[in-house]
Amino acid sequence: MEKGVVAVDCSWNRLSSRGKYPAGGRWLAALKEKRRLPLVLAANPQHYGRLGELNTAEALGASVYVLCGRDAAEVFLNRFSFGRSFMELNGELLERYRGALDAKGIEEAERDWAGQA
Repeated sequence: MEKGVVAVDCSWNRLSSRGKYPAGGRWLAALKEKRRLPLVLAANPQHYGRLGELNTAEALGASVYVLCGRDAAEVFLNRFSFGRSFMELNGELLERYRGALDAKGIEEAERDWAGQA
């Protein structure tokens, strides 16, 4: 596989103990580019409005938006009760991330958004 998305489905309070890559993972060392999900707000009932405290579906939905566009993200997120709220909270920001040419463009969008919040 040349490109893809990895989602870690675990509790936030256990991420530090379980969210580590296996020792000796050659596949990780072989990756030329390692990227993280840009900053977005959670819309799930447990963490509504919290920065970066997404559930797995929200993280995948945000990734689908950035990589494939709004329509694809809506198809995915509309399966969840919080999907519409997630798009309302983050749609404009995700569109800006999608339009960024590189990691620096995404970082600039994050800084601009953080300055407005």
